[in-house]
Amino acid sequence: MLKIVVPASTANLGPGFDSIGLAVSRYLTLEVMLSNKWEFVPKTDEVKEIPTGKENLIFKVADKLAKQYDVELPPCLVYVYSNIPFTRGLGSSAAAIVAGIELANELGGLCLSQQEKLRFASEYEGHPDNVGASLYGGLVIGSHRQDETDVVHVPMIDLDLVVVIPPYEMETKKARNVLPNEFSRSYAVEASAVSNVLVAALLMGNWELAGKMMDLDLFHQPYRSPLVPELDSVRAVAKQHGAFGVALSGAGPTVICFAEKGNGARLYEKLATMFPTHQVEQLSVETQGSRLYKMALEK
Repeated sequence: MLKIVVPASTANLGPGFDSIGLAVSRYLTLEVMLSNKWEFVPKTDEVKEIPTGKENLIFKVADKLAKQYDVELPPCLVYVYSNIPFTRGLGSSAAAIVAGIELANELGGLCLSQQEKLRFASEYEGHPDNVGASLYGGLVIGSHRQDETDVVHVPMIDLDLVVVIPPYEMETKKARNVLPNEFSRSYAVEASAVSNVLVAALLMGNWELAGKMMDLDLFHQPYRSPLVPELDSVRAVAKQHGAFGVALSGAGPTVICFAEKGNGARLYEKLATMFPTHQVEQLSVETQGSRLYKMALEK
């Protein structure tokens, strides 16, 4: 049997659009056994509606990767556990993509490097932020181009995280449709500078400056905020009770609040009180990326 564990992720952190990702403490877990056909069995509520056959995203990714190496994967029974909510901005699809890569790599004996896994995942997803975080853990800053993908991996970043998860979903396609097709050069320069300073502030531990840059995002939050009416109210409450920064998690609708280590519990209590109809969770940065445990792979 194989066991594959992949962490969830938050992307963008405000202005780091499609390039910055952070692994967080929610997980997709697969238990895999050889079988006479491919079957995916949901074991938790978050995945109860997933496709159970070859139309499952995990299989599609694994099969596509294996075919690139002319390998046919043996059919398996896969038990699927997850506490990552779907279409809420916490990287559920990216976790599935990384899980499919790990599955194909092991079953097909592909022996891929982390860089090769990253490249395939980024090509499949279209950007390296969520998949990079799920693959490596910690913080990743990435650049995905037509011919190459590069990331800087920062394993340790000492933060407390609190997420406010609204009771509605947000499809990434809908959230992308509200974004402009192009920016002027001066606007792009200003937006990129904000993102650059965010990265520097995070690496230096200048949390106040990092939070300021999150608020100054020009790439996506000004256009998506009407889709997530909670954003402004969560930001106001969170900043009064220990958060240095607040941002949409990925495309939303989850709002993620960043606090210095030790301030998360107080922040969580206040947000849970103020937003009783929402799911409020205290999370941590997951320093480990996807991992695989091997046992006897038998029928």
